[in-house]
Amino acid sequence: MKTDLSRVAQVMRHFRIFKSAKSDSVADAIRDAVAGIQLATMNIPQALGYAKIAGMPIVTGFYSLLLPLVAFAAFGSSRFLVVGADSATAAILAGGLAPLAEPASFHYITLASAVALLTSGFLVLSRILKLGFLADFLSHTVLIGFLTGVGFQVAVAVLGDLTGIEIHSRKVLIAVSELWHSPIPIQSLPFSLSCIVITFILTAGRLVPRFPAALIVVVLSLTASWYFDFASHGLILIGTVASGLPHLSIPQINWEEIQAIVPLSASCFVMILAQSAATARVYAARHHQDLDVNADLIGLAAANATASLTGTFVVNGSPTQTAMVEASGGRSQLAQLTTALVVVAVLLLFSGPLQYLPRAVLGSLIFCTATRLLDFRGLLRIRSESRGEFALAVITVLAVILVGVEEGIILAIVLSLLRIVQHSYRPHTGILIKNKLGLWEPAPLGDCSANSVPGLVIYRFGASLFYANCTLFAEEVRRISKVHTPPRWIVVDAEAITKVDYTAARVLIELHRSLEACGVTLVFARVQPYLRADMDRHHVSGAIGEKRIFPRIHNAIESYREIYEKPQA
Repeated sequence: MKTDLSRVAQVMRHFRIFKSAKSDSVADAIRDAVAGIQLATMNIPQALGYAKIAGMPIVTGFYSLLLPLVAFAAFGSSRFLVVGADSATAAILAGGLAPLAEPASFHYITLASAVALLTSGFLVLSRILKLGFLADFLSHTVLIGFLTGVGFQVAVAVLGDLTGIEIHSRKVLIAVSELWHSPIPIQSLPFSLSCIVITFILTAGRLVPRFPAALIVVVLSLTASWYFDFASHGLILIGTVASGLPHLSIPQINWEEIQAIVPLSASCFVMILAQSAATARVYAARHHQDLDVNADLIGLAAANATASLTGTFVVNGSPTQTAMVEASGGRSQLAQLTTALVVVAVLLLFSGPLQYLPRAVLGSLIFCTATRLLDFRGLLRIRSESRGEFALAVITVLAVILVGVEEGIILAIVLSLLRIVQHSYRPHTGILIKNKLGLWEPAPLGDCSANSVPGLVIYRFGASLFYANCTLFAEEVRRISKVHTPPRWIVVDAEAITKVDYTAARVLIELHRSLEACGVTLVFARVQPYLRADMDRHHVSGAIGEKRIFPRIHNAIESYREIYEKPQA
């Protein structure tokens, strides 16, 4: 027996399994376990709400906090990241599956599990192809806008539960219209209960952040509902919740359904990649932990695979839940493993009483979750620093509200990529002149008649040269060459130019020829080895001439003076 256990331990050490769950001492282990219990008390009520957002049966919220937490603890590297149900991915899932199946139906659950499995496949593929860097392409600006839009959508989606009015559409504007034009008035009992619950949770969260307000609300409402028979007074209850542990099964869907959910899985993959990576990096930096992004990708893939096998929906690294663990003192994945054990106990012993939970209370929990996504302070900070980026964030918010969550994440990716292209398409440019202290400083291109050195102009271009911006480069260089007194040399300060593509190379060669015909020499300075390799490969070096490419600016100036300023022998 001891030999078998030692072999298991050896395998775990070799494959680094559960390394992130290792505590340094008994005291640390106790602290992590306590943090895990506190996380469970705050997270279990939220998980019920996430299941509701996703259109899944309530019990699947428990399942999302079971094996997925264990799987990430086994294979992930982050000691802090909490992986479980998340409002953003739940909203993306609901938006994508609503047209395909009836929410909470067997077909819907099967499709949701299949989305989790495909998402796991995307995560494994990203690990194999080393695509973790893709997380950097979803900018913080549009991510704030996207999550704020999701917050609006989630809040509107539960207005029916809060008011007692049946709302059928998941589209924000249509749902608001249904509520506004409903022939049925707002039901006083669920609305009053919802106002009390929301006020209590939000006030407690502001005054005592670590207080398990949601758990207290659930326990009190269950007790009151059972004792006073809320159902007989017109309050709708969530009904029977399945007890026991989940059954393992592989979702069975056909090829047409796979094709239909691939884009949805890709959207979930992007959100998981961006949100999980950003959260893990923040806490790793804060606590000086070495982070293995590739291991986290496998951990996230394993978490989503186990979510699929247990009949629940996609899971994600959650910033709010990770903050809960840190605030509770957790410093390893042992806290998350403890949370999973608490969930097991609830499923085996306490799932029965959940049938008395009023839908108004569950809707209130979801509404409070939605308010945490509304990052108005973040939007105002962006507006104070960059109106252009603020406009991108607002466009993303409106896209999620008016079009949908899945379309919103696609727009967020496109806007992030366009932002990158914009920086390269219209980079900072200008000429270098010496100030009163004799130091080089940039000047606007409008001053291009002012030579950096008599007969020589130093032109600075602030990005790599590629097909989209090479025309701008050529136009500005030609503009410099056509001033009243044309320079003999135009020296390109290439410090910021790291690459030249095929199209840009053709433009450079043609630009050199046209300038040469006008008696102006095109010269490159501060050319780094990687840029020189591109120039050689695309035959730019041969066209311009080896003697017109310099490692430093002063080398170019010295060469110019040797030709034009020294008397000829």
